[in-house]
Amino acid sequence: MSKLFTPITMKEVTLKNRVVMSPMCMYSCEQEDGKATPFHLTHYHSRAVGQAGLIMVEATAVQPEGRISAKDLGIWNDDHIAGLKEVTEQVHANGAKAAIQLAHAGRKAQLDTPIYAPSSLKFNDSFKEPVEMTSHDIEETIDSFRKAAKRASQAGFDIIEIHGAHGYLINQFLSPLTNRREDSFGGNRENRYRFLGRIIDAVKTEWDGPIFVRISTDEYDEKGNTMEDILYYTKQMKNDGVDLIDCSSGGVVPASIPVYPGYQVKRCDHIKNTVGIATGAVGLITTGIQAEEILQNNRADLVFIGRAMLRNPYWPKVAADELGEDLEAPVQYKRGWQ
Repeated sequence: MSKLFTPITMKEVTLKNRVVMSPMCMYSCEQEDGKATPFHLTHYHSRAVGQAGLIMVEATAVQPEGRISAKDLGIWNDDHIAGLKEVTEQVHANGAKAAIQLAHAGRKAQLDTPIYAPSSLKFNDSFKEPVEMTSHDIEETIDSFRKAAKRASQAGFDIIEIHGAHGYLINQFLSPLTNRREDSFGGNRENRYRFLGRIIDAVKTEWDGPIFVRISTDEYDEKGNTMEDILYYTKQMKNDGVDLIDCSSGGVVPASIPVYPGYQVKRCDHIKNTVGIATGAVGLITTGIQAEEILQNNRADLVFIGRAMLRNPYWPKVAADELGEDLEAPVQYKRGWQ
């Protein structure tokens, strides 16, 4: 059997295959209240029908001011649980596991209300200037991740991913490009990691399932985090009980990014085999053969499929056909699949 369609178990959660629907913002909350809509139910349900092993719900804001846009999903109060629970129930009904990406946009929030960041630095001239977070703001935000983890459990999710990439709030604390603080949350990399470390600890008080963290493994700026810094952070995450590093890149500051098939896999491979932690590969992975190569060469443990799965909810079926695998069809679709 191909490795792409081999099960994998993390903390008693078994994925039937290594195909992950990557978290992708849909900007589709109709009432701007953070609640799941019929679109979200259809969107995630269809990818579970398509036989991905793990369906990861998009960046979901732990605070209203942490939304990327006013139409983002939220998990900042208990009113959000019911809609998210409908999503997980539909995902589970099709044999997939459900994950949620807990997020805070920080200075990249595009809202009419005040936005917050570790330092009062705009992303670019098109973005608002953020308010520098006080110690109280930081503690409130850490606690918001804790409360979000509890709600994620109540909604029936199997895995939590903490969004520490793409220049959003956690990434802003991690990066010297965006963190100019002079307190215990800024300065050297130990201090810059403190915010994420505290969030991981807070989440664990409410959650005993697998925890993933998405990070930007390359900031595409010579003054940003080096690979040595990234390895330091990932070692700390491993020690803090994180199960998998979702290896993306960019988004911290405006930058020109050279994009090509599998362009982020090299760093994913390096982190996995240097730190000894499971990793997820993402970034222009479009075919089953490409995904299988990554897994067979031990460059990652999971493969996150983004845009290719937007184009085709049944991407796993196409990949299985490429690899000569007989992918079990949903009962309703057997006549067409077999």
